Amino acid sequence: MNRFLILLAFVAIACHSKKQEAATTDSFLKGQSLGTLSEKLHEASGLVESIQHPNNFWMLNDSGNPAEVFLVDRKAQTKMVCKLKGIANRDFESIAIGRGKDSTKTYVYAGDIGDNNAQYDVKLVYVFEEPTDVSSAEVTITNFDTLQIVLPDGKRDSEAMMTDPISYDLYLFSKREDSIRLYRVKYPFAKGKITAEKLTTLNFHNIVAADMSVDGKEVLIKNYEAIYYWKNENGEPLEKLLQRKPSVLPYDPERQGESIAWARDGSGYYTVSEKVDGELGKLLFYQRK
Repeated sequence: MNRFLILLAFVAIACHSKKQEAATTDSFLKGQSLGTLSEKLHEASGLVESIQHPNNFWMLNDSGNPAEVFLVDRKAQTKMVCKLKGIANRDFESIAIGRGKDSTKTYVYAGDIGDNNAQYDVKLVYVFEEPTDVSSAEVTITNFDTLQIVLPDGKRDSEAMMTDPISYDLYLFSKREDSIRLYRVKYPFAKGKITAEKLTTLNFHNIVAADMSVDGKEVLIKNYEAIYYWKNENGEPLEKLLQRKPSVLPYDPERQGESIAWARDGSGYYTVSEKVDGELGKLLFYQRK
């Protein structure tokens, strides 16, 4: 009888947990494919919605490709390629959007932050003014700033980067540790080498993408299997918010999905993946109910 009661207790707990999970994850629909990326973005590894051009997205390819940033529309079609002159794509892994040296303008952040072998002393983030004219299929970007970021606790691989739309601070996440690290670079950004501030460790592994909503109240991070979500009801510092238990949102696991972005109008979130086994990545949208 005792074993039977114990079994019933476990079943009740499991059912209750499932109900709790459903209550926290049913506010977004399943992913809908909006289109297939072109061959030019065969190693897509970053995604953020444009401010100057709503419903268009800045994207990039990771290592082994040219130092380029792509503007892609909501059907996943490439509208413009921005070529960053005079630099190499060491390991582009993430992209963000925020403020730069002129606080009245918006800037694209191309994050050369990957480091699979933990060999680079400095992470490089290229910051250029978001183009307003996208009538040309290709432009060369010669005017950009380079953030040289040093992590205070050694060389680490990173693939996730995001900006805070309220403070304009830049956040980086390490990837490979059992408990990843969260770092902050405060805005306005200093010149020369900048030592990032280590804020905390987080009980996650293989985090490859992150984004914060336009109002700064909702945060997404993802690994290859899941998307984690927090809502900041009380204006907590990010390092405290991310220590709380997250909700797990709908996700159609992509075999090499390394990108996530909020819709700027709050209507949902987007993911894309790399080309795998000859199949090009798709732009997926998860609509808020």
